[in-house]
Amino acid sequence: MRTETRDRRPGAAEAAVLVRRAWTRKERRVVLRGLFGRLLIAIEPVICATVFGALTLTLIFIPLPEYAHLQRHDAAVVLAPIFGLIAVAFCLYAVILLTPPVKALVHSFSPIYIVDGYLRYRTADRNTEADSNGYVAVLDENRRSVAEWPTIGDDPMPDSIRPAMLEFSYYGGIHRIDGRSTGVLPDALPNVGVGSNAPRY
Repeated sequence: MRTETRDRRPGAAEAAVLVRRAWTRKERRVVLRGLFGRLLIAIEPVICATVFGALTLTLIFIPLPEYAHLQRHDAAVVLAPIFGLIAVAFCLYAVILLTPPVKALVHSFSPIYIVDGYLRYRTADRNTEADSNGYVAVLDENRRSVAEWPTIGDDPMPDSIRPAMLEFSYYGGIHRIDGRSTGVLPDALPNVGVGSNAPRY
């Protein structure tokens, strides 16, 4: 069963009492490699945005010989807005590509929490989003909820609870269950790795 967690931000009171550790260099290196891979993809829209931006500025400020028979104003009014909009579109595409890995890198400077408690699954309810199949939660030793995330998968989540040693971050979800990786953060990623592994709970 494949599942995917979404961001669930902590409350200050609940986070203050949890055991925590910093991200290791190896863990942060995986996030950096994912960012570098996404940067390679983003090179294309950045180059396209630069080219169309340069064409826009050229039409507005520098007269071209091939348009000498036209007034410079005519060429700028007709073509510059089109090229300008294309440049903006490519810029937005580059930003959209880079936002998730940059956000993940920023969150790698927040702690990873460790709870010797319980792992709880529960089925979707009427408040569950349409593409979610249920929830996964971290409970403390008193079975109080510490954090919960909606999951995405093909099969409905069963209602169950079991003891477990859990490592998690509020942004990424559960990283390890009883020392075994869930796939939220892969153990390794190629230097220019692109994409992500879907977490498995």
